[in-house]
Amino acid sequence: MRRDIQPNERAFSSKEAAEEVGIATPTVRKYGQILERNGYEFLKDGDRRIFVQSDIGALIALRDTDKPLDDTAKEIVYQQKERLEGSNETEIVAQEIFGNLPQDPKQLKEVLMFVVNELAASREMNVQLTNDMSQLKTSVSRLQQDHHVISSSIANSAQKTNTKIEKLIEQQNTHYETLLLQEIQKSESLQKEIQNIRDELEKEWRSQNDFNKRLEEAIEKPRVKWGGLLSIFRK
Repeated sequence: MRRDIQPNERAFSSKEAAEEVGIATPTVRKYGQILERNGYEFLKDGDRRIFVQSDIGALIALRDTDKPLDDTAKEIVYQQKERLEGSNETEIVAQEIFGNLPQDPKQLKEVLMFVVNELAASREMNVQLTNDMSQLKTSVSRLQQDHHVISSSIANSAQKTNTKIEKLIEQQNTHYETLLLQEIQKSESLQKEIQNIRDELEKEWRSQNDFNKRLEEAIEKPRVKWGGLLSIFRK
């Protein structure tokens, strides 16, 4: 049973809790289910949850956590159990004190003054804890903002690096394509020169072959002539 509720403490509905925390109402229900699943205790009106200031703090902790929600919920439940145990001890001590109050008005006044001083000290401590919690939330918020800025900077730097790499790869591919085209053109030019040399050599060979044939024919004709004359003399 919840024993940590202060007198006249403000109660919030799910919708009001959502507005207070800055999240959607369905998210409040989701966080409530996660907390209850891990052992958290809510004040309830039937099946409807009633939120108090400590519950608002639990919702904020779930909203701002970077860890899995169930892990954060377990930590919140542990803190609530410690708080409830402290409330139970305070209630027991109060019962013992008020059950043994002195009847003497002077002694009763001294006891009441002691209680008032203790309450004042507790309130001062609560104010200090509230201020410390506020500073802690501010520090966490700044850290989250810094984390967001660093993450954005890293992402932008990575994007710029990838863009430069892509441009370098594109330039390199263009350079290779240009070199390849130049080599192809050189190869085609060389093949044409070789073919021209072959054609010239073939022409030279044909010309030389024709010359040799004519030379042989010129040499053969005198032989025929001189052979005819010799045959006449033989007769």
